[in-house]
Amino acid sequence: MLITLEFRDFKMTVINLPECDEILLDNNDGVLTITLNRPHKRNAMNITLVEELMAVFDAVVNDFTIRAIVLRGAAGNFCAGADISGMNRGGSEEQAAKATWEFNRLFGRMITKANNASQVVITLLEGAVLGGGFGLACISDIAIADKNAKFALPETGLGIIPAQIAPFVVARIGLTQARRLALIAERIDGEAAKELGIVHYTTFTSEQQQQQLEKVLQGVRRCAPEANAVTKALMLKVGRIEHETLLDQAADAFCESVRSKEGQEGTKAFLEKRLPVWAHKL
Repeated sequence: MLITLEFRDFKMTVINLPECDEILLDNNDGVLTITLNRPHKRNAMNITLVEELMAVFDAVVNDFTIRAIVLRGAAGNFCAGADISGMNRGGSEEQAAKATWEFNRLFGRMITKANNASQVVITLLEGAVLGGGFGLACISDIAIADKNAKFALPETGLGIIPAQIAPFVVARIGLTQARRLALIAERIDGEAAKELGIVHYTTFTSEQQQQQLEKVLQGVRRCAPEANAVTKALMLKVGRIEHETLLDQAADAFCESVRSKEGQEGTKAFLEKRLPVWAHKL
């Protein structure tokens, strides 16, 4: 069911969020908080959790009533990666290989959806930030980490590879540092993750982390949601298409933004020395 809301001069559509078992959802004041909720596994991801994340990201595509998506983990850990405990169980060798391939590739599709989300994606990182959890940190627009969080790509130490997350790690920190972390499975803390550019802010307590999150959300609310979405999509094209073609597309997008409701409202608000409508809480 679709519900259309009138937000001052802007019409926006709210899409019902799916029912979930392995994640918790809280949509409040334009901020959707997604909590990975498998504390007994340090929030390691099974196929159900990955499918639920995909369903949520599908549900909120271009829903600008949701300004930010906050990803966090339950009970002091962000995410310990993939739950590999059931990977080699049951069925023939061929069936097991097929199931493993499909789960791995499903994670790749999910993290791509998260990377391309039209909202600002924020990760709150504490405890274990391993494997797939590391990958989610690398696709977030803003990452806030506890100083003592433990980051690692442990896959090679288990005789497997960081298959779906490797491209996102390289894009985040560059090939040289990604090789180092992956090929010796080195563990680093939040401060080292900040030095590498994995995270943007480090904090010392959960209270400080929440305070930093509120500062970031204040910044998100200052910016027009559709302008943010187009800017993010434009940046994600860097290196993927020819440079002059990208600049042509950027000029087209700029002209459209100037003529858009957001562009007109932003200009009007500036001249009238007031906040634009999107800068107010929903």
